[in-house]
Amino acid sequence: MASELIRNNLRMDRLPHIWCPGCGHGIIMRSLAMAIENLNLDKDKVCVVSGIGCSSRSSGYMDFNTLHTTHGRALAFATGIKLANPELEVIVITGDGDCSAIGGNHLIHASRRNIGITTIVFNNNIYGMTGGQYSPTTPSQDYGTTAPYGNIDKPFDICKLADAAGATYIARGTAYHANQLIKLIEKAIENKGFSLVDAISVCPTYYGRKNKKGSAVDMLKDLKEATLDVKAAEKLPMEKRSGKLLIGEFKNIIEPEYTEEYSKIIAKYRKE
Repeated sequence: MASELIRNNLRMDRLPHIWCPGCGHGIIMRSLAMAIENLNLDKDKVCVVSGIGCSSRSSGYMDFNTLHTTHGRALAFATGIKLANPELEVIVITGDGDCSAIGGNHLIHASRRNIGITTIVFNNNIYGMTGGQYSPTTPSQDYGTTAPYGNIDKPFDICKLADAAGATYIARGTAYHANQLIKLIEKAIENKGFSLVDAISVCPTYYGRKNKKGSAVDMLKDLKEATLDVKAAEKLPMEKRSGKLLIGEFKNIIEPEYTEEYSKIIAKYRKE
């Protein structure tokens, strides 16, 4: 089954990948491939767009229509693709820095428009590819090459940001909870409007070493201990939820999708 999944969805001539040993990004890429496989999507109608960063290497490995764009601009390119051909299933792969720092404005407006794009954030709390700088999701007091004395910024909650901006499907999963992540991505793709899945990854090379998090296995185990499913959390008193990162589906609503509304305007004025 695993070899069939790879042959069906990855470019064999691009493998092996260049991610560091223990990086969680391979698990997330597999979860995306598995979701596409489970939904039986037409590969010729899937377009994967990425920006710049460790996560964004994924588009080069995935055997679909793919576009590796400039830093922070994946959603801008994806918006153009979706408007030009609304029939395509447009999926954006982005990192926490790519998406919420230089690309933060594009995230806000893609959410606001509720355009039919699925965004998977490979969130490892660090700029891994460019040297370990702290990102908008690096926890306060943690270290990076640009925060040698500890990060004093408050981290973004990307899910809350997308929710406030108007996204209609929002979820969070982790590289540890791989089976759950597959299901969340499936539901994100099935949503007609803008979907965001915050996929928490691990970076043992930069983030892990600088913050003494142990091995990649230790970091994955930490994800297990640090998270709590949102459905389970609803049944617990606040003190039992304190300090836990919630995972699962946070929002799933139906609102008008942007390209459909745009098509209505075109149809109206063509008649006139």
